[in-house]
Amino acid sequence: MLKLDDRDLKILSILRAEGRISKAALAERVNLTAAPCWERLKRLEKAGIITGYHADVALRKIAPHIVVFMAVELEGHRAENFQVFERAVARIDEIVGCWAVGGGFDYIVQVVTTDIDAYQRLVDELLEAGIGLSRYFTYVVTKPVKQSKALPLGRLVAGAQKD
Repeated sequence: MLKLDDRDLKILSILRAEGRISKAALAERVNLTAAPCWERLKRLEKAGIITGYHADVALRKIAPHIVVFMAVELEGHRAENFQVFERAVARIDEIVGCWAVGGGFDYIVQVVTTDIDAYQRLVDELLEAGIGLSRYFTYVVTKPVKQSKALPLGRLVAGAQKD
């Protein structure tokens, strides 16, 4: 694991919230000149800590849509059962997030689609696809409450250094 100092953490926090910030402005915000800031940025990218830069899109201003979280249980629990499901999910554009979880379900899946009918068609296709979907529970998002770009980097790193 790459050792990060306070400046690295500040760079990461700023970029997480303001991905389009100029390198000069970033350097100024972390109290560095451009060259050392650029070196730190390249080191973070090379180490795979910064994995990309993205734009947040106000989808509600573009098209009607719904966001659905689906808790999924598979029929089988062998490695190949998980692989089949994960390969299928990776190919579906409307599935924008998928997490393997411990507990009563195997996965939490996030779906963004046009409406509830389109969501149900997607579920029907998943059920008919032979990918081992046994049960699912649907949770329709009625409003976003918190979608933070911030991560508790300082606390996470401090906690890791205690060990």
